Amino acid sequence: MISICQSDALIEGGLGVRFPVTAGSDDAVGFVIRYAGAVHAYLNRCAHVPVELDWNPGEFLESSGLYIMCATHGAIYQPETGHCSGGPCRGARLRKIHVTESDGMIYWHPDDYIQPVIA
Repeated sequence: MISICQSDALIEGGLGVRFPVTAGSDDAVGFVIRYAGAVHAYLNRCAHVPVELDWNPGEFLESSGLYIMCATHGAIYQPETGHCSGGPCRGARLRKIHVTESDGMIYWHPDDYIQPVIA
């Protein structure tokens, strides 16, 4: 597991925290948000066209705070699942990154596709 940030860096419905990853063989960015009392992390890549989602660094939620929204296409995603519930990629989903919260820290866990940054 790889640390992302301290738990108190994520406020319910507030800014997310970006972190570097390798997706397949490409440098990429992951992000973590706090929603409904839990942390959720995804690859920062729209399911419609592979562009980063945030409006400004860390701004992933739309104004109501209920959905993750792509700044480019307006696609909206469920924060708990990454499922696209509106917009050009309806039915698709964001790539989930497994995260845990322990002892005041948030960590991400590599998988077969999302790996630490290659030096």
